[in-house]
Amino acid sequence: MRRHLALLAGAVCLSLGLSACGSTGAGAGDAAAKDRTLTIWADEKRADVLRPFAEAFAAKKGVRAEVVGIPQNQQQEFVDASKAGRAPDVMVGAHDWIGNLVQNDLIDPVEVLDNRLGDYVDVARRAVTYQGKYYAIPYAVESLVLFRNTALVPEAPRTFDDLVATGETLRKAGKVSQALGYTVSSPDGQAGDTYHMYPLFSSAGGYLFGSDSRGDSDPSDLGVGKPGSVAAFEKIAALGEKGSGVLRNSYSSDSSAAAFLSGKTPFLVSGPWRLSDVRSAGMKYAISPVPGFAGKEPARSFVGVQSFFVASKGKNKDLGQEFVLSTLGNLELADALFKAEPRMPALKEALDHARQGDPDVGAFEQAAAAGVPLPSIPQMSAIWGPFNTLIHQAVKGDPVPPAVAAANKAIKDQLGVR
Repeated sequence: MRRHLALLAGAVCLSLGLSACGSTGAGAGDAAAKDRTLTIWADEKRADVLRPFAEAFAAKKGVRAEVVGIPQNQQQEFVDASKAGRAPDVMVGAHDWIGNLVQNDLIDPVEVLDNRLGDYVDVARRAVTYQGKYYAIPYAVESLVLFRNTALVPEAPRTFDDLVATGETLRKAGKVSQALGYTVSSPDGQAGDTYHMYPLFSSAGGYLFGSDSRGDSDPSDLGVGKPGSVAAFEKIAALGEKGSGVLRNSYSSDSSAAAFLSGKTPFLVSGPWRLSDVRSAGMKYAISPVPGFAGKEPARSFVGVQSFFVASKGKNKDLGQEFVLSTLGNLELADALFKAEPRMPALKEALDHARQGDPDVGAFEQAAAAGVPLPSIPQMSAIWGPFNTLIHQAVKGDPVPPAVAAANKAIKDQLGVR
C-alpha cells in the first residue's frame, strides 16, 4: 500500500523461449503462433513461482512466454507501461488497484462464469467484484490478526478491553514493558496508520464509505465526518498518550513487532507477513481475530486479496484471458504460491489443503471472514493522508471533534464534494 514511483530499469526480466513441436512444412499459422508472446508481470517472488506454469501453458499453445519480475511499485509501473504502449498481458497485484485501473481503462473484466467464482472464499470473490463485474482472479487473502504469547496469556481475550487490561496487569507486574504491540504510526512517527487502526475505528462505530446496491463502496456516503467517527476517535484517544498510554505515536510496525518478538509485550496486531518472524522467535504463540470493544461492533480488519488481472492494452490479452482462466481451480499453482509466501489461499480447495498442513491457516481464515475488502474505488486515495493525520492527532491527545472535522474537510476537498 505504500506507492512510490520507481524506474522499470530495476526490474528483473526472465524470458522463457518456448516453442511448439512441429514438423518441417508447418504452416504460416504455426509460425505466427511462435512469434506471439504471453507477457506476465508480478513481483519477483511470485514471478519465480509462475515461471513453470507459464512455460507449460505456452508449450500447449505453441507460443512464447515472458515473465517479468517487478521489484517494487508494481501498480505505478503497470500504469506507466500501459500508457506507453508496452503493457503486459497479465498483471499480478492487489485487488484494491481495481478502481483506479478500471477508471483508466487499463484492465478488462475476466471472462468467467459466475458459478466458477463460487470455488473461491466469499471475501475474495467480493474483493474482485467491481461495478457488477469480475475484474480479477483471486489467489491469496490477507488480513490483520492478533498474535498472542501464550506463555504470558494462555487464553485469547474476548474483547479489546480485556486485552488492554491483561497487558496492563502484566506491565505493572514487571513481566512486560509494553501492554500491546500495535502499529499506530509510520516509521518516522509523524503520521498515523489507517490500515492498522481500522479494526478499532470500525468496532467503535466509525466507517469510511457506505455501500451501494451492488455492494461496492459508495463515495457519496462518506463516514469520516459522521458522529460515529467522532465517537470512535474519542475511544481511540482514550487509549492514547493523554489517556491510558496503551497506544503511542512512537509505535511503528517494526518497533511493535520487535517488542513482541523479544517478549516485551504479550500481544501483537499484525498480519501474515510477520508469521515467519514469530515462528523463528521460538516462542509459544497463538493467532486469533482482533477483538472489538466491549458492547460495540466487531473489529473488522481490512482484507487484501492478491489477484491476476488481464491488461486491456496487452498485445496478446486473449492469451492473458486464457492463462488467467487456466489458473482457476489449479490446486498445484495455488499450493506453489502458498509455499513461496504463506498467505491464506483464496481457492477453497487450496485453502482446505493448506489448512491440513498448517494449523495457523485456519486462524487467518477466521479473521478474514470477519473482515471487509479494502475499498477499491479510486476515491479511497483521498482517505489515506487526512485519515493518517487524524490518527496521529487523536493518539497525541488533540481534541477529537475539530480533528475529525478537519480530516472530513480535507477528504471532501480532494473529492470535490461538499
